[in-house]
Amino acid sequence: MAGSRRLARRNAVQALYQWELTGQAAPDIEASLPKDDSFNRADRDYFRALVAGVTAQCEKLDAQLAPHLQRDAKLIDPTTRAILRLAAYELSARPEVPMATVINEAVELSKLFGEDKGFQFVNGVLDELGREMRSGGAD
Repeated sequence: MAGSRRLARRNAVQALYQWELTGQAAPDIEASLPKDDSFNRADRDYFRALVAGVTAQCEKLDAQLAPHLQRDAKLIDPTTRAILRLAAYELSARPEVPMATVINEAVELSKLFGEDKGFQFVNGVLDELGREMRSGGAD
């Protein structure tokens, strides 16, 4: 299951990036993603839940992330923004997923898709956000 969820997250980052750039609906984005091995082995239900959750709660997630960014979110690379939103969603809506897992997965996605050394930024932001959200400091 962990491997299929990892692939779901990977595909979700790509879908969220596309969503931000095109404004397409989630089902249309899913239909347009390449049906490669990564997509075929992914936990599709988890993928759909992540994409639907982030797109529906984007403003709330951005507001939760904002105090931890130390810069305007619009200045952050869109891929990194997608990774941060995805992780923020998992931290808030998926309490069964350990905080360390959420952060580690986001760091790995950042290494794969993000800017050079962007994973350090992602790690710092999510460490602060995770402690706040999982300790009851956020709604």
